[in-house]
Amino acid sequence: VQLQASGGGLVQAGGSLRLSCAASGRAFSSNAMGWFRQAPGKEREFVAAIRRSGGYTYYADSVKGRFTISKDAAKNTVFLQMNSLKPDDTAVYYCAFTYGILSSVRDVNQYNGWGQGTQVTVSS
Repeated sequence: VQLQASGGGLVQAGGSLRLSCAASGRAFSSNAMGWFRQAPGKEREFVAAIRRSGGYTYYADSVKGRFTISKDAAKNTVFLQMNSLKPDDTAVYYCAFTYGILSSVRDVNQYNGWGQGTQVTVSS
């Protein structure tokens, strides 16, 4: 197993959750790691990503200012801190890694491996 996501759950609107993604093998030596989410009946969408080198971050407009992606290189783990959660944030969240070009870090098709997903449910 190269990616193991955890930390999802049920939270009220306005609350916070912190997702973790433990990477092993080639996953953590990739160019970037990202978080995506998929709600029922919708396509998988980009949430955030972080470069392995330099730690530059990328965010979807819908989460900018509320979510923060970070990494702990010593623990081979990437985090997604989610604050001010809204019901629209309800989805299965997936972490992933990519060896692709960094200009396409928001493109789901650029990712080479995926974790199993963790459910986040935000009640109104």
